[in-house]
Amino acid sequence: MKKSSWRGLMAIVFFVVILFFLTPLIVSVLSSEPAVPTEETAEQTVTDSSALPGWWAKYKLNLGLDLRGGMQMLLEVNTSELAADEIDDAVNHNIRIIRERVDQFGVAEPSIQKLGRSRILVQLPGVKDDPNNAKNLIKQTAMLEFKLVADPQKTSDVMDAIDQYLKNNIQDFPCLTEAYQNLTVSAEPDTTQDSSPLDGLFTSLLIFNDGGYQLPKQNKPEYATITTLLADENFRKALPVGYQLALEKKDVADVNAPRFLHILQENAELVGSDVKSAKVEYGSPESTDPRIANKPYISLELNPEGRRKFERVTGNNVNRRLAIVLDGVVYSAPNIQERIAGGRAQITGRFTHSEAQELGIVLNTGNLKAPIDVLSEVTVGATLGSDSVKAGRIAGMIGLLSVVLFMALFYKLSGVIADIALLCNIGFILAMLTAFGATLTLPGIAGIILTIGMAVDANVLIFERIKEELDGGKTPRSAVDTGYKRAIITIWDANLTTLIAAAVLYNFGSGPIRGFAITLAIGIIGSMFTAIVLVRSFLENLLAGKTKTTLSI
Repeated sequence: MKKSSWRGLMAIVFFVVILFFLTPLIVSVLSSEPAVPTEETAEQTVTDSSALPGWWAKYKLNLGLDLRGGMQMLLEVNTSELAADEIDDAVNHNIRIIRERVDQFGVAEPSIQKLGRSRILVQLPGVKDDPNNAKNLIKQTAMLEFKLVADPQKTSDVMDAIDQYLKNNIQDFPCLTEAYQNLTVSAEPDTTQDSSPLDGLFTSLLIFNDGGYQLPKQNKPEYATITTLLADENFRKALPVGYQLALEKKDVADVNAPRFLHILQENAELVGSDVKSAKVEYGSPESTDPRIANKPYISLELNPEGRRKFERVTGNNVNRRLAIVLDGVVYSAPNIQERIAGGRAQITGRFTHSEAQELGIVLNTGNLKAPIDVLSEVTVGATLGSDSVKAGRIAGMIGLLSVVLFMALFYKLSGVIADIALLCNIGFILAMLTAFGATLTLPGIAGIILTIGMAVDANVLIFERIKEELDGGKTPRSAVDTGYKRAIITIWDANLTTLIAAAVLYNFGSGPIRGFAITLAIGIIGSMFTAIVLVRSFLENLLAGKTKTTLSI
């Protein structure tokens, strides 16, 4: 009697837990919020429990990439410049940085996994409108540097040195051949001095404007020649030691906007590690500064070491320009008016709000330890996800109805009780996935469908043992007790081996395999509980009160 009361109490707790964690899904269905993604709702999670309190609404079930749509990228960390003992640390560091960036980007339930030694699989459910932004955010190394712009005299010296080097080594730069020929044809003979069309070849490709060198418009052949030169490894030899060339950020909104070429001192005055935090802000429309007036910009707060460096560099270089360089591109190069204290700076430039947001994210999360290459990229549409859910739902319904009918017809009332336990088991699986905020994938649905078939296995073993005891002449109550005692060892053995297999799949598998293992394991635990505790509690209550000579089984 005492054991019977404990089973009844455990059954009540079981039902309460299921009801609690499934309520957000029930509320969603009752409010006509589709739980299966369509073209319009694919970016939403399965549950929309806004009608519930926040502490309750946080329990929700998410759809994976294969059901919800989104993008998947296979990345490889470029380890060519790393020592063998640095590779694992660099890959793990990059995974952490990518996860932090994706979390700040706002992707729900991303999947980021290490494959092999240097590859990373990234799945971003719901990302379909801006896949390029997500890809750029993940790839960006975010090497932030503050560098002084060379003064006018030094700028002239550097440009002269570049011109002279190219004149002496033009054979090493095929892209200059056409430019050289054009200059030769247009040049007039000069008999007064020894001159050559090669003199000033590089500077002739640029436009000197506003005290600096500006690139021609992008549709000009000179623009392509300059950008090709800057990407050439041999071109670096033309630069005097201690200096570098850096292009200003391209204006994506206006391809004809002027783009300057800056000559910078190679040594960085500050780096990304000196930044404490970065935040996107909008300039007031009434601002007198055209760089931020009604435009997004990045507000930087420096850490104590960064503040000291910033005060020193601004104090020692008044009336000089300090370029803010990210991944080798100059975002802004403001003039230093005075010594700046307080440890705050701004990054202004020609970027949209989304670009500013991405920049803020990568500055907050830090630098990648090694560059990342995208090996493959796949975008999964919402329609494919919806079709997968529908196919899984149909398969699940067919399997469920088949098992329910078989149990009801073959084991009569006892089979109906087993069917009720089966429905409770399915509810338990969904409740546990919701409780842990898990992501449901197509293999996960396969695990649920497999569990439906396996869930009644324990009941079949028990019912067959009970029938044998009844055929031996025992009373229904005695037959139930003996049937459970003799069948429970077999049930434990069978389910324990399956649980071990699920644990192995989870530990050594990845992505979809893990989703299958999780739903399978939860289903096995639920089926054992419902068979050993729930169904037995029903049978004992059915046989309680008076001695029964028959049992519908």
